[in-house]
Amino acid sequence: MGYTLSEKIFEAHLLDKPAPGTWTLKLDAVFCHEITTPIAVNDLVSRGHDKVFNPDKIKAVIDHVTPAKDGKTAEQGKILRDWARRHGIKDFFDIGRNGVCHAIFPEKGFARPGYTIIMGDSHTCTHGAFGAFAAGVGTTDLEVGILKGVCAFKKPKTIKLLLSGEPKAGVFPKDIILAVIAKLGVNGATDHTIEFHGQVIDKMSMEGRMTLCNMAVEAGATSGICMPDAVTLEYLWPFIGPEGDKSYSDKKTALDAFNKWRSDDDADYSRVVELDCSGLEPLTTFAYKPDQVKTVREMAGTKIDQVYIGSCTNGRIEDLREAARIIRGKKIAGKVRAIVSPATPDIYTQALKEGLIEDFMNAGFCVTNPTCGACLGMSNGVLAEGEVCASTTNRNFYGRMGKGGTVHLMSPASAAAAALSGCITSAG
Repeated sequence: MGYTLSEKIFEAHLLDKPAPGTWTLKLDAVFCHEITTPIAVNDLVSRGHDKVFNPDKIKAVIDHVTPAKDGKTAEQGKILRDWARRHGIKDFFDIGRNGVCHAIFPEKGFARPGYTIIMGDSHTCTHGAFGAFAAGVGTTDLEVGILKGVCAFKKPKTIKLLLSGEPKAGVFPKDIILAVIAKLGVNGATDHTIEFHGQVIDKMSMEGRMTLCNMAVEAGATSGICMPDAVTLEYLWPFIGPEGDKSYSDKKTALDAFNKWRSDDDADYSRVVELDCSGLEPLTTFAYKPDQVKTVREMAGTKIDQVYIGSCTNGRIEDLREAARIIRGKKIAGKVRAIVSPATPDIYTQALKEGLIEDFMNAGFCVTNPTCGACLGMSNGVLAEGEVCASTTNRNFYGRMGKGGTVHLMSPASAAAAALSGCITSAG
């Protein structure tokens, strides 16, 4: 019997099995941001363990509330900043160089095939798009990871998700992952990794794959994961090739090495789930769970107060391009406010070069710096009670973007169309 990719990664990183069913794994990277990490740092300091296992394997960013909005968030940033300086963590992205964690870390080449990655953030599963096992963890596990470079896991089972067919024009990765979550349910992948397979994945960009893996947790999954291939290689080549860290002298050698991190044909899966994407329409959520999904057509006419385009799910350059295509030369509805937040400084710069920022501003959008703030109702786009937002973010729990607010998750194209009409509508 063969192995799934998660099983291969677990076997390759195994240090110990301290209890039945528990695997202690060596970590390749520990990612940190200013909301969850300061709690871990303060506890380590209080216990006399103000150390890091390897400063080169720790990556940190201030991204959730940036710049700080009040004394508390300023203090959180200061704790992370001082800690990074104290321990010589060179890959620390402070205000002005910072971006949304699950966008800037891949952009810098920090996620690689076969890696083990943890972070105190549920959407760490995004990095599985590169063929890594990446998982969000709690404070205790984060502390141990920072201090010792290890993490204990129950080895997850794996669901093989086969995405077949040819998506229609106007159907994007966000629509596909919403369809997947609707099919599995919010608890359907609990204690599992979701492996994404099929011709739809083979043709999908790394940005699209990150969108899928990002929302695997919304179906309860520990991680989402894609098989590394030529698309992965092209994305990573500037970092691993002769001009990067010189891991590989040529692309063929690199691709051969990547093939080690693929599930075997005879791997054992707990379930195989198939989804034909040919018949999908643009989708959106309703109510307050990410598996409560309807077509945009069914939800057409639902009034909105705000549109938000950004986040670790859909704040990348291809997302901005698609949204800008919809709004270019037009104006947003008079009773709607619209916000766009490019996910990293590089994305912002590219959008400026391509004229996308001008397109958004001419349409009436507020363009903000890279930040997670609106997604979890902390800053830069918080909803008032009773307000409704068409959003490209990843979570629509009650009050997620502000107490009493409602969030409808959708693709950047659908969000842009909603901005123009003032209600949920087809992008056409």
